[in-house]
Amino acid sequence: MERDILAQINKDSHKFSKSQRKISAYISSNYDKAAFMTAGKLGETVGVSESTVVRFATDLGYDGYPGMRRAMQDMVRNRLTAVQRIEVARQQIDGGNLLDTVLSSDIEKLRGTLEEVNKEDFDRAVDKIVAARTVYIVGMRSSTSLANFMGFYLNLLLDNVRLLHDTSVSEVYEQVFRIREDDVFIGISYPRYSSRTIKAMQFAKSAGATVIGITDGPSSPFVGLADVNLFAKSDMVSFLDSLVAPMSLINALIVAIGYRLSDSLSDIFDHLEGIWNQYDVYEKLGD
Repeated sequence: MERDILAQINKDSHKFSKSQRKISAYISSNYDKAAFMTAGKLGETVGVSESTVVRFATDLGYDGYPGMRRAMQDMVRNRLTAVQRIEVARQQIDGGNLLDTVLSSDIEKLRGTLEEVNKEDFDRAVDKIVAARTVYIVGMRSSTSLANFMGFYLNLLLDNVRLLHDTSVSEVYEQVFRIREDDVFIGISYPRYSSRTIKAMQFAKSAGATVIGITDGPSSPFVGLADVNLFAKSDMVSFLDSLVAPMSLINALIVAIGYRLSDSLSDIFDHLEGIWNQYDVYEKLGD
């Protein structure tokens, strides 16, 4: 169910019972906290039973409380400031066991991505990248590291990769102004979504290029814009985003592209090894 839960609450408020009005009032004023509460915790906070919270979610049209909570999380993920993220994280994270908490959360994101990623869309993205005249890659803000990683390895495999650098508004368009129909534009962004990435994708789309989005889910502004969207789960950990699952998805894309180039892959890396050895790129630990 893809809609703004606050708008839905406002629309249906005249139907609510006294207990439901307590729930709706709390969510409307504290959605950043409610989005990460269990049904029992939300009920305890507002003074109603857990079953009342579950019925409230069902009455709003969600498939139980988990569905409503996902909708709240999707809504707030792009709204929370860094300060609000820290406050939410304090409620979720065991400060005495941060290592286990963060790593366990990342494992869950990987597992969820594996279960939900669309294999057909993944294969379509690989096909489009391999067949493209030029592949453009952009990722800004926290997604810059993902774009750099993808650009580094694709540049070893392909001779037509251009990584866009976000140094100024005008320069992004200057780097991509020659894009055309037989090109591929890969945009990478996670909450809070970069408006400049979205605008660059719109520019590429208007030029007729195939646009591939790497983002977090159906609530992303990439949906409806990109021709192919690949979803990898991300979540906030205090003031930063977990990008472990997106990195793993990009790893899979790179490996799949290399597999498609299997006839030439050994030749590529044999040539690279010669260059690396000649110019002492890596330490020779056995010497």
